[in-house]
Amino acid sequence: MSASSTARRFAATALAAGAVVSAVALPASAHEGERHRHPRVEISAVQADSPGRDNGSNRSLNREWVEVTNKGRRSVDLDGWTLRDRDGNRYRFEDYRLAGRATVRIHTGIGRDTRTDLYQDLRHYVWDNRSDTATLRDDHRRTVDTEAWGRHHRR
Repeated sequence: MSASSTARRFAATALAAGAVVSAVALPASAHEGERHRHPRVEISAVQADSPGRDNGSNRSLNREWVEVTNKGRRSVDLDGWTLRDRDGNRYRFEDYRLAGRATVRIHTGIGRDTRTDLYQDLRHYVWDNRSDTATLRDDHRRTVDTEAWGRHHRR
């Protein structure tokens, strides 16, 4: 066997081995990137129509809410994330970390923030009773989840 034939054979073997390693490593790296993104954070429930009469009281405003749930095991830093309605009303999460397998309820009215309840501190309703869309975005403005209801409902 000539030296050039051996060199060609060696190069072909090295290329084939590199292709196999790349094919095996690619799915692992793609999976790694997904795991470090947002582990299944979603809008889990919406109470757009406050029970009873919409009289504008703080009690009525706080009975209008959106729940956000972290379905993953690890906590997620929601600092800088936003929750918006179709009209552009926006709530921005500040210094809040959602524990793994936990839910936080974001109320429209005024209140004292806790681990399970956050308040937008507004004096007007945000969510349209008949038709609206709640959009949750991360701190890079990427849409994480949406929940729509009524005539503009699109999935």
